[in-house]
Amino acid sequence: MSRKGGSDYKILSAKTVKVTAPVLAIAGWMATMVPAMAINASYSNNDFRACAGQLLRVNVNADAASQACAGALRPRDLSSCVVSISRQTKINAVDALNTCRQVRRPEELASCVVGISRIPTQEAPNLEILNYCGRSLLPVRFGQCVVGLRSEFKLVLNQALNTCISGSDTVSTSTSVVIPQVPRATEPLPNVEPAPAAR
Repeated sequence: MSRKGGSDYKILSAKTVKVTAPVLAIAGWMATMVPAMAINASYSNNDFRACAGQLLRVNVNADAASQACAGALRPRDLSSCVVSISRQTKINAVDALNTCRQVRRPEELASCVVGISRIPTQEAPNLEILNYCGRSLLPVRFGQCVVGLRSEFKLVLNQALNTCISGSDTVSTSTSVVIPQVPRATEPLPNVEPAPAAR
């Protein structure tokens, strides 16, 4: 190799190192930061910690709060459900927690319970409201049904709850589904002789 070729190689190698070294350093730094960012104990970034903290503030005991938050698919939604119900109705947080844990959409359950509870009533069976909203597949729609019927017809709360829960599935029960029958082929199957038994 000539002297000129050797010096060109050294210059090229030095330039490559100058360009590559910072890129590799930044990539290595980012690789070490990713696991640290993924697991975080801060209140704002950790849904489980936020859930536990919110439940403790509404007087759910630590054991029940930890089990509920650990078992929740969306811990913040669970704790928001409990907090909304316990602060905006006369239902205590433990009763709210038991129902919020059993539903798919806890925030919709809270909207249902709080919406129905806002209508003044003399009987005030808040646990019945919680039970009915928990049974409904569409809690927000169910809550709107109860509030609408009570406002327009002055129904007793239990009557409105029963009417709306029985009417919540009218789409599937009132329309009949006709499944067309496909005619079967009438061709006979070919005669197939059984294989001889092995000796």
